[in-house]
Amino acid sequence: MLSEAKHLCLFSVGVQMSSEILRFAQNDSVTALERFIVARCIAFLGVVLCAVPVQTLRADPSKTILVFGDSLSDGFMLKRSEAYPALLGKKLRATGLNFQVINASAAGGTTEGGLERLPPHLKHRIDVFILELGINDAFRGLSIDQIQSNLQQIIDKVKTRNPTVRVVIAGMQLPNYAGDDYVLAFGEMFSDLAARNNAALVPYLLQGVAGDPSLNLPDGIHPNAAGQRILAENVWRVLEPIAREVTEGRGGSPEPPAGN
Repeated sequence: MLSEAKHLCLFSVGVQMSSEILRFAQNDSVTALERFIVARCIAFLGVVLCAVPVQTLRADPSKTILVFGDSLSDGFMLKRSEAYPALLGKKLRATGLNFQVINASAAGGTTEGGLERLPPHLKHRIDVFILELGINDAFRGLSIDQIQSNLQQIIDKVKTRNPTVRVVIAGMQLPNYAGDDYVLAFGEMFSDLAARNNAALVPYLLQGVAGDPSLNLPDGIHPNAAGQRILAENVWRVLEPIAREVTEGRGGSPEPPAGN
């Protein structure tokens, strides 16, 4: 098996030879027989060049991180480049970790909506799956059991297609003004999901941001660009060691099997 460098050398030499042959054929003094021989030479070179494996002419594909969330991950009212998933991509590149970060988040996203829009993303390999959903369901009063069931179904579907995927769950909290059982159960749900699925947990995505007017938009709910930078740090503390393990071959997924 030829090395990538040798394949590239062969390709370059072939292109150069083809150019020289074509220049020769364009000479008015060349006979019909010589033109025929030239045509056969070019055809042979074409076969040789096509035999060079395509994958050796490309860099190895990067690992993939899929961020699947709502407006907090989507970067509501901000440029996508200011949202924490894009900032994570910059951190990964800066540390030499070869990952592409796909932000598949949607403003207003719910767990039920997540189940509906997940299938297209399962057609591609996912090495790390960051799940950030549930808060909009809570605002709508959906039962904790139903929210958790939907989140579990999302995780199950991702794992079915990517058996060695590393899952990161972004925990959320509701303001607890009266010690409400629903509020407490909602906060505990994320750690329960993480334990059940052997997933990593970001204890509270909005840690250091929630309630600070200087880090949020005027609505007091969505982080501004400065707040998103803190979100990126909150996730990075959990993601970095996982990304290194995946890079070293201790996690991540092969290409998903063909099918649904």
